[in-house]
Amino acid sequence: MNGPHREIRVRAASRLGYRPTMAAPHPLPPRLDLGDVILRRFRTEDAEELRDAVAASYDELHPWMPWASAPPNLEDQREFIDRMSQWPSPGGSFAYGIFSAGKVSGVVGIEDRVGPGALEIGYWRRTGAGGRGIVTRAAGAVTAECLRLPAIGRVEIHCDASNMASAAVARRLGYRLDRLESRQPSAPSESDVMQIWVAETAPPHVPA
Repeated sequence: MNGPHREIRVRAASRLGYRPTMAAPHPLPPRLDLGDVILRRFRTEDAEELRDAVAASYDELHPWMPWASAPPNLEDQREFIDRMSQWPSPGGSFAYGIFSAGKVSGVVGIEDRVGPGALEIGYWRRTGAGGRGIVTRAAGAVTAECLRLPAIGRVEIHCDASNMASAAVARRLGYRLDRLESRQPSAPSESDVMQIWVAETAPPHVPA
């Protein structure tokens, strides 16, 4: 996601030397019902609520997310929603909004940029929406859906080695720490080490 909601800058599949794994028609369900939490594709009318969620969480997002280098504006959220509606897109991106009590409580993004037979997911949670395992449950549900796709045998989570909260989600879901990679920090609190977490089977349960 070039700008809003991209954990790491998008690299077009042609530059990576492989064709995107996903193919039309859209292979993922538009909505996942987790009881008190709903994951669904964003709609145009969600732009203001999404902007408000990012604004409410800005102090927590800014240190870790390159796309949160400046406070959010409505136009950026509209552009993000429009781009996510075009999957499969040249950048290979898709996102589920995490909705709780009718409000955006976070986002789970899916990236088709880590090689054949694999997808990458990333996530963030709205400030004040913690304590109920919302992101863990959402990331677990999306991991399971990705691994149900015929062409997918691996899902990855990439997070900075200093980002304990993101790593804790991966660990709770049974991802294994596959390797560490050096990189240039692109957000204020990032280190120069990226953790690559890998899941090859769906979580046996989605923790609450």
